[in-house]
Amino acid sequence: MQVNEIMDRVRRILAAEMWACVIVSLAVVLLYETDLLLPGLLHGDVNTQFIVKAMMEVVTICMIPLALRLFRFRPVSKSICNDAVNGLLTWGSLRMMMICLPMTANTLFYYLFGLDVTFGYMGIICLICILFIYPSRSRCISETGKEK
Repeated sequence: MQVNEIMDRVRRILAAEMWACVIVSLAVVLLYETDLLLPGLLHGDVNTQFIVKAMMEVVTICMIPLALRLFRFRPVSKSICNDAVNGLLTWGSLRMMMICLPMTANTLFYYLFGLDVTFGYMGIICLICILFIYPSRSRCISETGKEK
């Protein structure tokens, strides 16, 4: 395989990971908004809500800047430069999950805790942050330092 084909394969894998999480989040929204599932299952449990909200706030606030700057850390950038394909796939997947998993969890918690807007806002913020790590062809090339 040529380098271009391999990079396109890696880019498609990263995009599939991103779209899978977005689709799961949209499925959760669809299920709750069409009343197939009833929101507020954990609405009365204020202790659990406080703990989960605090945990998700910390996770979301920490993961976003870490994910956005991940490729600038020396060990990560060195790993990607040494082995562009495996490095980009490994670190790109990690970066994608650092944003996508909190987004999906916040979406689910938004409905489980009776439409708590804190979870909704954090989910929306994560969704917006995905735009900054979307695996476009030009981004993959610039992050690996490999020209086509």
